[in-house]
Amino acid sequence: MDARILLVEDDPSIREVTALGLGAAGFDVVTTEDGVEGLERFRAETFDLVLLDVMLPRLDGYEVCRQIRRTSTVPVVMLTARADTMDVVVGLEAGADDYVRKPFEVPELIARIRAALRRAGAMADDPAALRLGPLSIDVAGRTVARDGAEIPLTRTEFDLLLELVRHAGQVLTRDVLLDRVWGYDYLGDSRLVDVAIQRLRSKIEADPAAPALVHTVRGSGYKAVR
Repeated sequence: MDARILLVEDDPSIREVTALGLGAAGFDVVTTEDGVEGLERFRAETFDLVLLDVMLPRLDGYEVCRQIRRTSTVPVVMLTARADTMDVVVGLEAGADDYVRKPFEVPELIARIRAALRRAGAMADDPAALRLGPLSIDVAGRTVARDGAEIPLTRTEFDLLLELVRHAGQVLTRDVLLDRVWGYDYLGDSRLVDVAIQRLRSKIEADPAAPALVHTVRGSGYKAVR
């Protein structure tokens, strides 16, 4: 896999070890040490994935991610030493596709990166359009509208919705969603699914507190209801 990765990390030891590990795995890695420089490199060059530390000098990782999302759908994986649910929410809302907690093992990070790249490059064999209640889903265009008004979704939110709609009426467990949407299972964190579902509901449901389109099946998982 000859993917080109932008690594934005201010800790020199983590930056060096991570770059060496990714290089040994066959990736072409470009490194920067602060948010402003990382954003400048991203805008000047072409990358297949961005690996982004949260706590960066000059411009934090959340804001870098937000600015990347204004012009690009390139996969973004956040690196964070903080694992509170709110931090995950902020990262997903900023447009991140995944997050990895520090300290991490390089093989785990490589698995997450490969999963994100596979997901970004996957070609879905779906009808041109799908519906879920008042939602119309343009699969090829990767857009969702409710009553004609487009709803801005991140890449992960769109993929999650698409997976649920493909199997409307079926209960999908958190492990299944981790595997199908994020592309890994045992490396995953079920909170990632729960937070992504919350964010998705906040955008597609008329009343997120009483969801009508994506139901929670207690003790099992989630299902889409037509």
